[in-house]
Amino acid sequence: MTESSNHTADDRGARTTPRIPTGRLKELGPVNWVIWRILSKAAGAPDAHLFSTLGRTGGLFRGWLHYSGSLMPGGKISRHETEMIILRVAHLRECAYEFDHHTRLGRRAGIDAAELAQIISGPADAGWNSRRRAILTAVDELVTTKDLTDSTWAQLAAHFDARRLIEFTLLVAQYDSLATTIGTLRVQRDFP
Repeated sequence: MTESSNHTADDRGARTTPRIPTGRLKELGPVNWVIWRILSKAAGAPDAHLFSTLGRTGGLFRGWLHYSGSLMPGGKISRHETEMIILRVAHLRECAYEFDHHTRLGRRAGIDAAELAQIISGPADAGWNSRRRAILTAVDELVTTKDLTDSTWAQLAAHFDARRLIEFTLLVAQYDSLATTIGTLRVQRDFP
């Protein structure tokens, strides 16, 4: 699958009406409305649809933001590798919303167009070193099987300590779950 096919898959969904309309002050409440405005500005979007949708959940939204922020950007895995992981999940899940945002964030973390093409190509790409190949192999396996074989775990453990192994699992699961939420709610892309 290529980057363009990833976006094409979501373009079909972009023509689908969101199942939950984005909220504004009345639906979000004053705290979540302010958070949505700040996050939209930070994302460079007039309306960060994910946040104006999830913001409708009140305190749950803020709890989710805290958890998500603890993984990215607050995690111990390098920002570059975190963005690689998220981009691979977004690609595998055909979640253009995640892919759009994390392509932009990935650029800030040093992922150029050539490396993005490698991420899309996957762990078999000849350009990866053993660490990056182990990371992407584990992403693919965790997303597709919801588990890691002992062999894949051992390859990943050669590069990550116990804390980062747990964080890796939570990070992949978080963005896999978020892709499910985005798709199910039909959250529209911010940058169509």
